Amino acid sequence: MTRPVPPPPRPSAAGAIRRALRAPDAGPPLAERVPEGATVAISVCDPTRAQPRIPMLRAILEEIPTPPERVTLLVATGTHRPAAPAELEAMFGSELLSACEVVNHYCQDESELVRLPDAAAGVPVSLNRRFLEADIRITTGFVEPHFFAGFSGGPKMVAPGLAGMETILVLHDDARIGHPNAVFGVTEGNPVHDDVRAIARQVGVDFGLDVLLDGDKRITGVFGGDLLEEHARACVRSHEEAMCPVDQPFEVVVATNSGYPLDQNLYQAVKGMSAAERIVGTGGTILCAAECRDGIPDEGAYARALRAGRTLADVRAALAAVPARRPDDWQGPGACPRRRSRARSG
Repeated sequence: MTRPVPPPPRPSAAGAIRRALRAPDAGPPLAERVPEGATVAISVCDPTRAQPRIPMLRAILEEIPTPPERVTLLVATGTHRPAAPAELEAMFGSELLSACEVVNHYCQDESELVRLPDAAAGVPVSLNRRFLEADIRITTGFVEPHFFAGFSGGPKMVAPGLAGMETILVLHDDARIGHPNAVFGVTEGNPVHDDVRAIARQVGVDFGLDVLLDGDKRITGVFGGDLLEEHARACVRSHEEAMCPVDQPFEVVVATNSGYPLDQNLYQAVKGMSAAERIVGTGGTILCAAECRDGIPDEGAYARALRAGRTLADVRAALAAVPARRPDDWQGPGACPRRRSRARSG
């Protein structure tokens, strides 16, 4: 069976990141884009992502003519819970935490959101105020195949990462996620990614920095520059490194969500199940192993959706009976018609 074979990790991750900032894939170097003393907002992944934040952020701070006290690091939580103090320490280290302002994004805090004109396809757009009001906006992330957005990283670090609840609910609605192009590895013609790109283009991002990782979370590639262009190149490389065809469907597929921090809860582990769904035969069985140290998570709307009935049919009926969009309903059993009943999971 063919398996994806990533290239060797970069011998010097710091050097590779520095080169991407100084000789980017698209547009001028980062240092030339940042006026001296400008306020800077940098979007970073939340604790459910394995982003190598410290080397990426250190390199950015070394390149820009802005003192750290004028830099805000925004944890792009989307609808996820905020990062706890211990998680922030692990994500940024004491040096960055003391040097820069670090802020968790709260998608339901209206005082921290700014309503913008609707994006293409009628998506209402509300985004983090600190990101919008900064002189310079930078996104950082890592790129891997995503089960309905095509690929992670890039413009997703604007929306849904720093978006308000109203925006996120539309980006995650049944029509978009149920579209046949809303799958791993597809960005063009994927309504989710098309809308995400449109929002990032509307808002304006001054520089994007994305990395690729191998199975041991080591950097295999770094891309930087104009956001949409560098991300498109990163997606092409990620497709080559992380995806491959199989000869035929399998009766049994054993999946994971790649371990910590990606398998912290059942909500995230659905990604591993979705990857397995692509290669399991009709009526086949998926076995997914995930630690789920945060539970479902127990405090979220996803847990409420799963507990809406005693059987799968009960849950589906309860979700269908709700006229308004609610957080996480899209990920409940049967919320997406295209993915219903193809396989059993255990």
